[in-house]
Amino acid sequence: MNLLIRVAVNAAALAVAAWLLDGIRLTDRQDRVLTLLGVAVVFGLVNAFVAPVIKLLSLPFVILTLGLLLWVINAAMLLLTSRIADALGLGFEVDGFGTALLGALVISVVGALLGSLVDDDR
Repeated sequence: MNLLIRVAVNAAALAVAAWLLDGIRLTDRQDRVLTLLGVAVVFGLVNAFVAPVIKLLSLPFVILTLGLLLWVINAAMLLLTSRIADALGLGFEVDGFGTALLGALVISVVGALLGSLVDDDR
């Protein structure tokens, strides 16, 4: 159940980013909810498997930049998600790195806010 909640939170955060930023688009007009859920799954997989490796390899630079490099890594993960989603035909596009930086910021803030609302620490 926790996995479904995380996918839904990611989908909502991606939807807010697509709504706020012109450079992030859902190109599939048929079923936006399924597109968002599919992209959220891809985004979650990228963040689960690729991001930790990149963060570990760049750890000295993350420390040197006082953590600001993590924002750049999150933007790169959003761009990678866009490329994978495009290859899978999901209909999700991010225009460039600048848009990805802003999108990563929006997704992080919205994801943290929504995650704190649905988090049930027992």
